[in-house]
Amino acid sequence: MSGIKLKYWRAVGVAAALSVAACGGEGGEGGAAGEGGEGGEAGEAGASAPAPSAATATAPPAAGGEAGEAGAASAYAGVSGDQLTALRLQHLKGFVLAADRVAAAGQTAEAGILVEQGVLEVYDAAADQFGSLNVAIVRAAADGSPASIDAAEAEIDRAAAALAGVDNAQTVARLLDISTGLYQHVVQADFVDAIEYQHSMGAALAAQSALQAGQAELSATDADAYRAAAQEMTRYVGLWPQVSAPETPTAYRDVLAGSSRVRLALYPYF
Repeated sequence: MSGIKLKYWRAVGVAAALSVAACGGEGGEGGAAGEGGEGGEAGEAGASAPAPSAATATAPPAAGGEAGEAGAASAYAGVSGDQLTALRLQHLKGFVLAADRVAAAGQTAEAGILVEQGVLEVYDAAADQFGSLNVAIVRAAADGSPASIDAAEAEIDRAAAALAGVDNAQTVARLLDISTGLYQHVVQADFVDAIEYQHSMGAALAAQSALQAGQAELSATDADAYRAAAQEMTRYVGLWPQVSAPETPTAYRDVLAGSSRVRLALYPYF
């Protein structure tokens, strides 16, 4: 338990750096995260290109997030309006979804810490970009109880449902950027980063949740593409075989390949 607390406070320092990119929305993050970008962490990430809208894109957004937390920052490049709010909400939801899994495994305290980390790293970094979200309900889930976590999920979903014109496929693609970006630092030469493992797992679960939320619209556009994307997403989420990092986690190259397969299935929507 003490080790988890120490890792939590380490995340505070990470969040401080991430907030520099996150607070700017389309300005702070977007300006730093372009290809060959020069600004801050996101510039070091070899960042992903902004995900185009379904109406104008000729190819899916490029895979990005090559530098841990910088991958999370670069995923926000060029996003604005309700699309930005949807991504913020879903990114936060990833921490809650990860906490849900951890709580179901009987690790209540650890689940609460995951919620606290999500609020710190995602919400507090850009608190004015979450629409109608009542963050107090999410903060309450830091008690780690299943009921509080369920309430937090429901509140995030309610705030997301109030948005208009959101491209769910784009949200999925950017969450994949976050997930793969975080996962790159899970497997180190001499240790496994258990914190990044759970954070990247949460982003993967959030990507799956966003895909499911867009099922009706995406299936109406191309039912075969949606089925293929859903199947690949199930495989992708399965690359996190347990709620706590195993001694030998899935290799980063396999996570990156799984993300690419989801993107390929999503190609018709871009």
